[in-house]
Amino acid sequence: MFEKQAAVFLYNVSPVHMGAGTATGLIDNPIQRERHTSHPCFAGSGIKGAVRHAWEQLVKASSLDEEEQSRAKGLLNDIFGPESGSDGLHAGAVSFGDAQLVAMPVRCLKNGYVYATCPQALARAQRLLKMVGVDADWKVPEPKEGQCLLSNRELLNDDKLHLEAFEYAAQISGDLQNLSASLAERAMPEDDAYAFFRDKLKQDLVVLHNTDFAWFSENSTLVEPHVRIDPKTGTAAKGGLFYTENLPPESVLVAPLMASQTRSGSSEKMEAEEVMAKMQNVLDNRLLQIGGDATTGRGMVIASVVGG
Repeated sequence: MFEKQAAVFLYNVSPVHMGAGTATGLIDNPIQRERHTSHPCFAGSGIKGAVRHAWEQLVKASSLDEEEQSRAKGLLNDIFGPESGSDGLHAGAVSFGDAQLVAMPVRCLKNGYVYATCPQALARAQRLLKMVGVDADWKVPEPKEGQCLLSNRELLNDDKLHLEAFEYAAQISGDLQNLSASLAERAMPEDDAYAFFRDKLKQDLVVLHNTDFAWFSENSTLVEPHVRIDPKTGTAAKGGLFYTENLPPESVLVAPLMASQTRSGSSEKMEAEEVMAKMQNVLDNRLLQIGGDATTGRGMVIASVVGG
């Protein structure tokens, strides 16, 4: 049983490709999506694997001697569980749930882009935060289809909000400032490098109807063409053109993180509080690489741990 819970916000600082594995539409390499909402998501198993890999790289890059490195690897197995095929298999002491979409960037006529979200995404984030004991007593706004709620009048053109090729009737909401400020403070590090984006999330959060947001979540991702080159001719291989989908930078997701005492059977068990503390040290305000295409700079996210 998991005794400690926290929420992990993941903020994309590059395009991220968490592949779905199968293609059912025109895109050859689509990203993972929830079945019932079609919102982009990150599978919890992929997040856990990325965090474990990051921890392994930290150990390798450290100045620990051979004995200390061995102990560090043992700690890694205690917390994440041993690799398949190892002797003495046991469950790990941490679990990541799937990361759900909170907000994503959508091109806007004013201010470049906005952070678009919807009541459904906000309510799910609020539910998760409350489950891990974090105060999230904001009021979830509910705009009508074809309308939007925002707090920054500078985004408007003749009292209308223009996103991509769409025009929305806009309503200024005073309640939205508290909500967006709460999200910005939790979703991004306090480092000065993220000050611009924290302020923009506070000012330029736009709440759309669930139906309107669903369209953008499916059609406003980054789709890139790739070509395989024939090494003999130096030109594009026959049938070598394919398209890969990425969740764009500036997207915000949140995932649950749970911890229990270690289950390795060793005499030196760690309690859930200590496991969670170690996870916070490794994760909080850390840049992680998740998903595919790492060699082309994809998958860079900054993690922020809330609660626990």
